[in-house]
Amino acid sequence: MENKEEVYRSSEMIVKVKEPQPSEYDYLQEGQFLFCYLHLAPDPKQAKALVQKKVVAVAYETVTGYDGRLPLLVPMSEIAGRIAVQAGANALHMASGGRGVLLGGVPGVLPGNVVVIGGGIVGTEAMRMAIGLGADVTIFDRSLPRLRALDQLFAPKIKTVFSTQAHLEKAVADADLVIGAVLLPGKTAPKLITRSMLKKMKPGSVIVDVAIDLGGCTETSRPTTHSDPTYVEEGIVHYCVTNIPAACARTATQGLTNATMPYALHMANVGYRKAILDDPNLQLGLNVCYGKVTNQEVAADLRYEYVPPVQVLR
Repeated sequence: MENKEEVYRSSEMIVKVKEPQPSEYDYLQEGQFLFCYLHLAPDPKQAKALVQKKVVAVAYETVTGYDGRLPLLVPMSEIAGRIAVQAGANALHMASGGRGVLLGGVPGVLPGNVVVIGGGIVGTEAMRMAIGLGADVTIFDRSLPRLRALDQLFAPKIKTVFSTQAHLEKAVADADLVIGAVLLPGKTAPKLITRSMLKKMKPGSVIVDVAIDLGGCTETSRPTTHSDPTYVEEGIVHYCVTNIPAACARTATQGLTNATMPYALHMANVGYRKAILDDPNLQLGLNVCYGKVTNQEVAADLRYEYVPPVQVLR
């Protein structure tokens, strides 16, 4: 097939990585099955297009495993967390507009101060990378069991802090690098770092907002690209690239395919309707179906009526 229009027009099932782009909306067909990342909550235009086109779309990021985790989000989260620290370390260079801090320091010079907000997969991988570079690392989360687990595994190399506004304000003000690794499945990311907090940070410090695909966890975040990844606001370097794993596309493709292929083959073999009806975890992944919003979090954030997947598919 020579172009994307031909692919869409001739295919019953589309498996891809990123969500349909605006240039692809016209190619979507009623009843066509999409299996990809969607991130609909912060993207009302895409949601409207998918609803109007009456496609059936399962989002990688809301498919849940029987252990409660997000198996199709894990590979990209692992990669994004690791790249986030590499990107942040580079953005701290003077040539990139940063304050000229080497995260690992050198003998006689203190290491850089890294604050990770969120103790999930992204945050844990970012924390591990920062530890490996020799940085002074603090990780925030609102789950005490998660903080205990991280403490048991990594203390005393890290400090774990229960996330409150007061604790965040103090830590962010002292940070050289902040990694925003917040995730509320299916929902828009909360704005945990405000503009007033940025004004108290050291000029040239860096924020890497990995949550930008979900709208960003910083009040001043806006999407950037790999070709133009950073901008400076309130004196702080912001790295807000959407689809961070694309920087390491070969690794990302292999990791994602390992996770998604069994699902894709199963749905292709038995049909998406039977596969979803038989699997409550796939039902959580179904975001839109024949003009209805079938994910509770997405419906709540975008103010659509929520319709249970079983009700639409049967």
